Amino acid sequence: MTSPDNVPDLATLRPRLPSPVQEVTDERFTRRGVRLLLKRDDLIHPDLIGNKWRKLAPNLAAAAGRPILTFGGAYSNHLRATAAAGRLLGLPTVGVVRGQELADRPLNPSLARCVADGMRLHFVDRATYRCKGEPEVLASLMHAAGAEGAYVVPEGGSNALAVRGCRALGEELRGHADVVALACGTGGTLAGLAAGLGPGQRALGVPVLKGGFLTDDIRGLQERAFGGRREDWSLDERFHFGGYGRVTPELDAFAADFEGRHGLPVERLYVAKLLYGLVALAEEGAFGAGATVVAVITGAPFAG
Repeated sequence: MTSPDNVPDLATLRPRLPSPVQEVTDERFTRRGVRLLLKRDDLIHPDLIGNKWRKLAPNLAAAAGRPILTFGGAYSNHLRATAAAGRLLGLPTVGVVRGQELADRPLNPSLARCVADGMRLHFVDRATYRCKGEPEVLASLMHAAGAEGAYVVPEGGSNALAVRGCRALGEELRGHADVVALACGTGGTLAGLAAGLGPGQRALGVPVLKGGFLTDDIRGLQERAFGGRREDWSLDERFHFGGYGRVTPELDAFAADFEGRHGLPVERLYVAKLLYGLVALAEEGAFGAGATVVAVITGAPFAG
């Protein structure tokens, strides 16, 4: 739904903010004297869950009613969230999908949901996709997709507006934790979260992709959003389980066990890797006795 001046009225979506904080008792933490809290960003909105709301909302406002063009892979949570936002707000959306070969295959459940929500898909080869940030390539993609006048949101939704939107996540947790941890894809949520935390708090990112590139990306995002690096944050690169979309039997068993212990559905591509990493760190003694650790639950399992 948009207002007469074409600015989307995000208030009509009724997000649950601030998202609730839930304490869980888990002996893998308590025996180390560590308190574990879950920041339930997965409960913000049934369609725009977790960091997707925080990152998309300021971009949807900036689009001022224009069509949205964005990017993602075949199983992109960001594409699904953008498509859902378009449906809810009456905005046309276009998704540029990595992998030209996918154009001739049946749509997987994730992309089928995007189409059901009204998103037009435009498939491109992987070499072109890697260069999508170059102005000439982007202009060509927008022309080919019939979206020359669209508002462009980058892959994962991570730009300066999104980073500033995620600062509220840190502000909501001021005084509630020593360490705030979350899984990272493009790094935008961590960049904003760290800027919102208070003195003595630190943010910990668990990348779900391998490659070791996120440190520079997060610094760049903070530079564009805030003019420089903000607050205390670090990454632990050990828990990607082979890269994005990789779920090993060990990780799946861990997630199922956590679900059984705490009654929380665990999303496998991001949240399971975060929780696995936190258990490993607790067992290594990375958190001192008396520490409070918050795990940000950024998503829920996708029901195709």
